[in-house]
Amino acid sequence: MVSLQELPKKVQYVTIDSNFVTGTNNTFSFNINLSSNTHVSDISKVCGLKVVDFYITQVGTSGTGTANGAKYIDIICEDIPKVAQILNERKGQIFARMPLERAFEGIDIVIHAAAMKHVHLAEYNPSECIKTNINGAENVIAAAIKGNVQNVVALSTDKACAPINLYGATKLTSDKLFIAANNIKGSKEVKFSVVRYGNVMGSNGSVMPFFLNKRKEGVLPITDKKMTRFNISLEDGCQMVFDAIEKAWGGELFVPKIPSYKIVDVATAIGPDCVQEEVGIRPGEKLHEEMITVSDAINTYDIGKYYAILPQHTIFNREKFIEHFKAKLVDPNFSYNSGENKEWETIESLRELVKIHVDPNFKV
Repeated sequence: MVSLQELPKKVQYVTIDSNFVTGTNNTFSFNINLSSNTHVSDISKVCGLKVVDFYITQVGTSGTGTANGAKYIDIICEDIPKVAQILNERKGQIFARMPLERAFEGIDIVIHAAAMKHVHLAEYNPSECIKTNINGAENVIAAAIKGNVQNVVALSTDKACAPINLYGATKLTSDKLFIAANNIKGSKEVKFSVVRYGNVMGSNGSVMPFFLNKRKEGVLPITDKKMTRFNISLEDGCQMVFDAIEKAWGGELFVPKIPSYKIVDVATAIGPDCVQEEVGIRPGEKLHEEMITVSDAINTYDIGKYYAILPQHTIFNREKFIEHFKAKLVDPNFSYNSGENKEWETIESLRELVKIHVDPNFKV
């Protein structure tokens, strides 16, 4: 075995053990499971560095009780004086990806619904939102390609359309990553597509359960009385995902044709006797949400139940797509905005929806 002293000066020595502990400039720690036939190239892929050699210095027992255990290894890599910095930047992503790769083995379909979704929390703590929504998307894409997954559908949000807040910006980036993944999959058969829709009734942090809880106080806080939102049920959102799995050719961003509601109508439907107190828009909020902008119109097709926004350069023949779905290109001035929607929920329809999707015991 070559000693460290015999290695060229450009070679860096990095110790990697089983705990995430930052040491000196050339020492970093993270968990790794190695089998007895682990090759240098495998370590290179994990670290993102050109590894010359590695030495197993200690064998421990992993927390999961696997046969291989967690092994403490010394890595000799060739790249740069800033090896530690690179590992520090990559360590979270490296080890978020490894369990995904194992989880995706033998899986045909992946639905990516994980996100840090609360607008005000993302404005307050942007780094965590970026890690979850952008780095997490990259991890899913890489694991899906490596694991020979056949179909990946990523869930987006209306806030990703012309975003003004960090959450929307991260989800737009995620959308772009999943759509572009169709271009970097090589010979793999996987298809990546995206579904975008509005507020899901009864979901965590949504307005209907919030108003139901607040109405006993006699006052319902309204951010702005002009505010509107798109509205979709959990069932319809799930059906849209199933439709995307069935219909996607790879690279589409699907948008449903759904109604809007006025925030004051939701308040009136749930608490007709409550005072509606205007409190102002929270950081990062819009008065009206969009799902398709005028800029998207040149690549947006009406395919019946949904709109499909296609990438500028598709991996499939666009004319065949149009023929297959009987797709019609929308008007060049078309946009899809919750405040300019043609279909609206009424106070009565909202009350029925609250009973069906939020609280079956709801009464005015």
